[in-house]
Order: sequence, then C-alpha cells, then structure tokens
Amino acid sequence: MSLQAERAAAIDAVVKASRVCQAVQQRLVAGSTLQKGDKSPVTVADYGAQAIVSHLLADAFPAVPLVGEEDAAALRKVENSALREQVVHAVRSVLPALDEDAILDAIDRGTYAGGRSGRHWTLDPIDGTKGFLRLEQYAVALALIEDGQVVLGVLGCPNLPVSATDASGPRGCVFVAVHGEGAFQRTLGDATELPIRVTDIRDPSRARFCESVEKAHSSHSHSARIAAELGIQEPPFRIDSQCKYAAVARGDASIYLRLPTLPGYVEKIWDHAAGWMVITEAGGRVTDIHGAPLDFGQGRRLEHNKGVIVTNGAVHAPVLSAVAAVLEL
Repeated sequence: MSLQAERAAAIDAVVKASRVCQAVQQRLVAGSTLQKGDKSPVTVADYGAQAIVSHLLADAFPAVPLVGEEDAAALRKVENSALREQVVHAVRSVLPALDEDAILDAIDRGTYAGGRSGRHWTLDPIDGTKGFLRLEQYAVALALIEDGQVVLGVLGCPNLPVSATDASGPRGCVFVAVHGEGAFQRTLGDATELPIRVTDIRDPSRARFCESVEKAHSSHSHSARIAAELGIQEPPFRIDSQCKYAAVARGDASIYLRLPTLPGYVEKIWDHAAGWMVITEAGGRVTDIHGAPLDFGQGRRLEHNKGVIVTNGAVHAPVLSAVAAVLEL
C-alpha cells in the first residue's frame, strides 16, 4: 500500500514544527521553561511542536491516533498561564485559526497507549530538549507504526549542518524514510530530496562513533572501553537527540551507542522509531545491546529491549561482541 499521502503530511507537519522550534529558540526568555515530574526541562517549543504536528495529522488522518511525549496537564494550571500564552502564540504563528482550547486538546491527543494492532503515529516534539536549551542539536521526530512495525519516519533537525564537512555552512535538515523506499535528506527550505547511505566501513577500528552529550542518556565510560576494545582511536562525536541517527544514516559516523545508565530504565518508542526507520532504509542496522531487534509493538515503551546499538550494518557484529565483553553480558 502506498504511503505517499502519509509521507507528504508527515513532512509538512515536521517542517512547520521545526520552523516554530527555530523561532522559539531564537527568542528564548526567562519563564519559557518549567520542570516536569522527571525534572527535565519542557519548553514552549515542545508543546508548540506537539500541538502543530498533532493537529495537522488529525486533520489529514482523523482515525489514526498519536503516541506523543507531552500532555497539556501542566499547561492547564493557573500558575502556568504565562507559559500557556507563549505556547498559544507560537502555535498560532503557523495555525492562526486555532484557539487555546483547540491547541491544548491537540497536545492531549498524544496520550494513546500504542500497541501491536492497527496504525498510530509516535512523536517526540523535541528530542534533545537540553540540546535545544544549549542552542545545539535537537530533533522533531515523527514515525508511523502499523501493526507494531515502523513504516515511515521523518526527522527534522533544525540546527544540523546540511553538510557535515561545513559546520559553519547552512543548517536545517529533514530526513525522510518509508519502508522499502530508501532514505533521503532535504533542507527545511528546499523540498529537493537527495538519497543518503551509511558508510561502507567494514573495519571497526576505522569507524567513528557518536553518543549522547548528556551522560545521563548513555554511559560514556563504557563507550570509551568499547571503543578501545574495537581499536577505535578517533574521539567520539557527541551530539544530542535523534540527530545521531541522522549522522550515522548519512555517513558522518558509523556507530551510535546508547548504553544503559540506570537499572530498570526502559526506552520510549518516540525516542527511536523515526531514527530507526531512517537508519534501516539507509542500509544500517539497529538492535538492543543483546542483538535483539527493537520491538515497537509493546505500547509506549520498548519493554522487551535494553539499550540501543546503531551501526552501518557492516560492523554490527564486532560492535555487539565488544559491548557484550565490556558490559559482561
């Protein structure tokens, strides 16, 4: 079945959300963040991006629910009225017909439980919130899941250089992949799509790996030991968010390690679904630290998986062996 309509709608939603995120980031002011229960910062852009993507997808595909990272409970509180006004202003810059109630309701559409039956979208409106607040890398990550399988992924990376070899050049990339159709990169301002492909490196000692900037997201000490086990000399490429998936997909790096840091932590589907699709269609491979495929049919979390290993495919086996040796699996 063709997914051209879904593909076009997903790109449109991610591009619009990415532009709002750019605008909000450029005018960050005191009072634009609050603390969630897990103490991670939430920004106007988080809520605004979810409202925009949710509304546009509901308009195009009203029967397809959404698994989103955010809900509007905190925004509805009286003490957060100033933040709520900023969110409404941001959303209405691209969807001027929406009133406050419609915007809050759009955010709350993201509470779907997910699962293995039927279709649903999954969205991380800003993956890499701390990177966003540092004015560095973050991503708007959207995927479509059918019967537990990811079939479409779109990553908006508003701060990512268009060319990895020109860090001071133009920024703002969108990565698009549909099952069986390959992976592509375009810019936020130009719809021209160019195919992307993982590296063809087969010797892991020649590979470059990337990992999270935040130590809470992945164990840097274990990563260093794994790099030594593989004979890798080059220092890690540290960037925030699912931009790491994009970096491996287009050949900036060949390995991405997300190693467990907290006992019992379970990854969320919105943190990986879009990146998984882009990497897979670019010729790479994604598993957990045990070599098992990621199971997106378990609901809102990857309940059957632990950690995430992303490679160009050719070095996956030796990377898994090094991970097993270092983590004593």
